This record gives sequence, structure tokens and C-alpha cells, in this order.
Amino acid sequence: MSKLAQKLRFSKMHGCGNDYIYVNTMEFTVPDPASAAIAWSDRHKGIGSDGLVLIGKSPVPEADYTMHIYNADGSEAMMCGNASRCIGKYLYEKTHPWPLPVKEGNGYQETEIRLLTLSGIKVLYLHIVNDTVKSVTVDMGEPVFEDETLFNPTLAKSLSTPLHHREGQGGGSALFVSMGNPHYVIFTDEVDQVGETGPALEQHPAFPQRCNIEFAQVLPDGRIRTRVWERGSGITQACGTGACATAVAAAVTGKAGRKSNIVMDGGTLHIEWCESDNHVYMTGPAEFAFDGEIEL
Repeated sequence: MSKLAQKLRFSKMHGCGNDYIYVNTMEFTVPDPASAAIAWSDRHKGIGSDGLVLIGKSPVPEADYTMHIYNADGSEAMMCGNASRCIGKYLYEKTHPWPLPVKEGNGYQETEIRLLTLSGIKVLYLHIVNDTVKSVTVDMGEPVFEDETLFNPTLAKSLSTPLHHREGQGGGSALFVSMGNPHYVIFTDEVDQVGETGPALEQHPAFPQRCNIEFAQVLPDGRIRTRVWERGSGITQACGTGACATAVAAAVTGKAGRKSNIVMDGGTLHIEWCESDNHVYMTGPAEFAFDGEIEL
């Protein structure tokens, strides 16, 4: 008699179009998440996503839950801002009864989740209206500009070679920023070169662990149009850590203040680099696409 196939429930969610498959490992086990991420992320033969996110119970008292994220190529990511917002919505709307305190806010309710990631503990602030999470603010921590394990400034001198700008428009400045994962933000009037130059830059020797690449343009109204080549996933609709890195880079280079609206392919994220604590706060939506089952 053949062994019955095990079925696993999942949710497909997205933050500004950055979509992942979410599995609650407090209920289900994924034996080989790297292989599952590759197979399930396939947009023609699988569920289709930018990767796989596993939600678990925290093993340490300083955090409430854990996030493990696997890119579409099976590599494990350190942090994802969009995924963390989606986890907040998932936990609040699918956990009954809700185990954490809820307080009244300005026209809404709010609750906090301490999420353990490979980049440390991130605090999520859920903004709730009529028992539905409408948006989430994530304390993304402090930006880091120098990290020899992620960025080699000497080798970075050749990074300008594959970039191009409109003739007569000048070039953009560029800056490395780590938001728990590596980002290289390039200010340019040619943000659509993301698919052409993003792959080579991701693999450039200046980035020992590969890198997320942002192509950003400051618009006349002050918003910042940004397109992203994500390490391990390619072009994505949005990237939360990438939006944070872009806002920080814009502030450092004098292109914006400490508050920015980052316009990505899938929507807009609101970023504040707070002067009082040097932390970056990201606010944006999180949405369910559908729930389903898959056989292991």
C-alpha cells in the first residue's frame, strides 16, 4: 500500500506586489525549504512567487515569532521588509485568539510583534481597523555603510562601468547601504536598466555575498522612483529593505530629507529615517492573494 501524500496549507501574500508563499511551521513542517522555494516559486509549473517564507515560534523570550525566508533560487535571505509586514497581517488575522495586547491608536488599534530574523529582532507595529490589518510599520533598525563581509569599496571603483545615463543628463551617485542585507543604490535617470545591468551588478566581485541593486530617480514632486534587482529573485515588484536603503542613500547624498515616499513597481512605501534613534521605519500595506494546499 502506498503511503498517503501529506498536504500542507499555505497562504500567498504580497506587499506592494512583492509576493511570497507563507507557511506556518507551528502547524506544518517543510523538510527541504530551499528545494521547496525553487519548485513552488516557479510561475509556470509551481504556485508562483518571489520565494518562500516560514513563520515559527521564537526560541528566545526576546521575540514572539521567527521568519525564515528563501529566495526563488533557494538561497536563504537575511531579511525582507515586505515579508515581515505580511507576517504581521498573517499572524493577527489567522491566529485565534490573538495572544498579544492591543491598544487604541489615532483612529485605529495597534499591536506589536517582535520578529526574530537572521538580521536580528525587528519590531512590527500593526495598524488595525475593524479587526483587519490595514498597514504595518516595521522598525528596520540602523543602516550600516561599511561592512567588509558585504562590500569591498576598492573593487567597487569599477562598478560604474556597466551603468548608463541619458546623454547630457549627467550621472548618478551611488551608495552601499546594509539594512540587514546588502544594497547598492544607484541614482540615475535610467531606472529601467534594472533588467540589463542588475544581474551583473548582483554578482560583482565588490559584493562577496552578492547584492540587491536599486536604480533610483528623484521625481520633480520629491518622490523617489525605484526599481529593484533582488539578490536571488531578479526583478521584483517591490523590496522593503531596498526602499529603506534608497531613502537613506537619498538623505545621505542630499537628494531628500529623512522622510521619503519610495515609488516601486508594485506600490509606494513610506520611509522615515528617524534622527532621534537613527532607526529606519518602513510603513506599507500587506495583502492576502489566496490560500491553498500542496502535496509534499
